[in-house]
Amino acid sequence: MLINPDRPDECLICGSPLEYLDHAEEMTCSVCGQRFSDRARCVKGHYVCSQCHMGGLDSMISVCRRETSKDPVAILDELMSLPFCHMHGPEHHVLVGASLLTAFRNSGGNVDFDRCLSEIVSRGRSVPGGACGYWGACGAAVSSGIFVSVISGSSPLAEEPFALSNRMTSRALSRIADVGGPRCCKRDSYLSVKEAVAFVEENFGVKMETSDIICSRSSRNAQCIRERCPFFPRA
Repeated sequence: MLINPDRPDECLICGSPLEYLDHAEEMTCSVCGQRFSDRARCVKGHYVCSQCHMGGLDSMISVCRRETSKDPVAILDELMSLPFCHMHGPEHHVLVGASLLTAFRNSGGNVDFDRCLSEIVSRGRSVPGGACGYWGACGAAVSSGIFVSVISGSSPLAEEPFALSNRMTSRALSRIADVGGPRCCKRDSYLSVKEAVAFVEENFGVKMETSDIICSRSSRNAQCIRERCPFFPRA
């Protein structure tokens, strides 16, 4: 099994802390053996590529197809509880858009669901881990923009859909920046989904349901910001 159960927020091979480099280096994935240029590895030298980190997305697709909830937070929590989803990682760059698309469909949004879900998976997979710190654009926020891009039919040559998808990403990024770092993929995913729920009602007239969020995973995050996080359990 890839994930290390004792340190689920660190190296997926041995549980050691990760180190983030200020420049890309050639690394060999400890799972698939392929070489990549990347910036993150564990202090003992293990490296897991983004594609291996996201192994198991097929199980996510199956859940989304049969899900009937109109609440993207509830759907996101279900997806984040699947065995393939780690505490942190680029899989969240797909999960945010997928949970929003599923709730959007279930709330009356008119979409070709399978085609749109396939696009969200394809586009989200291309956003690398660490984009939050290295690009200045958290992948969870980008995933919310991908969702809007897909449902609006945006492209580089579009007019209003182009504006909408960029506004969505900008809005999610702004909220994530307000809370600050260090990164937490769960927190940033929740923030992006909550912003998207309001954005979709304002711009598409589709009202999705929302639920209160109380984090149940803070003990698994060595970098948890605790009381600074809006979802940290209060006594």
